[in-house]
Amino acid sequence: MRTFQRVAVLGFGTMGGGIAQVVAASGRDVVVLETNQERIDRGFATVRGFLDEGVRRGKSTEADRDAVLERISAITDVAGLAGVDLVIEAVTERQDVKVELLARVAEVVGEDTVLTTNTSALSVTDLAAHLPRPGRMAGLHYFNPAPLMELVEVVRALQTDAAVIADLVSFVEDLGKSPVEVKDRPGFLVNRLLMPYLNDVVQEYDNDLATADDVDVAIQLGLGYKLGPLALLDLIGIDVHQHATESAYEATLDPQFAPPPLLSQMVAAGYLGNKSGRGFRVGTTEQGEGR
Repeated sequence: MRTFQRVAVLGFGTMGGGIAQVVAASGRDVVVLETNQERIDRGFATVRGFLDEGVRRGKSTEADRDAVLERISAITDVAGLAGVDLVIEAVTERQDVKVELLARVAEVVGEDTVLTTNTSALSVTDLAAHLPRPGRMAGLHYFNPAPLMELVEVVRALQTDAAVIADLVSFVEDLGKSPVEVKDRPGFLVNRLLMPYLNDVVQEYDNDLATADDVDVAIQLGLGYKLGPLALLDLIGIDVHQHATESAYEATLDPQFAPPPLLSQMVAAGYLGNKSGRGFRVGTTEQGEGR
């Protein structure tokens, strides 16, 4: 069973930074690839801020924080990835970008190196088909924020070797996370079940069934959920959900994945949720009024 001691993370944004932090906290060395120094600095600042909050809350010590940061290095040249035994890609959700980057990485790393993607919407099988060693490609779908969320979906592409999946399951467990093996289907498991639910909520909200505030309160109190669906969409990113549902609909032509028109309108208006300061619940002038 491989333990994957030197790990590369492609991308130092929200997900890439969170994944790098989780891996480094397990005692492994992590090298992050980014496009420029500004993005690297921003990534380190975000990780440090997250770790500082843990120290402030008494969840960890300053020594723990410093040890995690010391295990993370960052580069801008793909050549610096030579010698890693596991790659976790966490760049923008565009297939052409992922394919181009993973293909360049595959030329640098060893033949036994496992390549994985953190995509939540794209086909891992399609990505693997563009790589020289598709049997060494799989999905590792972390949830946001990666340091706090326990679940990781281990996605088997049609080409993925069984031994690779077994190694990745063991790796995720060693990170202190809970792996779930899933087949490569649009949305995998969690999002495949979540997307139709969120679409229905948005459509009923648009039909003026209830205010955004009352929708979320009803779901939280009626079903025992920690977070209401519209607040969840603000957290995820309304544009992220729209992209995921569009991808799933294009792949399946299943109407349950078709994004409601309101999603497209909000994205066009720049109402993307928490990250833009305006969405269904965040940044509204009247509680419950998201438009």
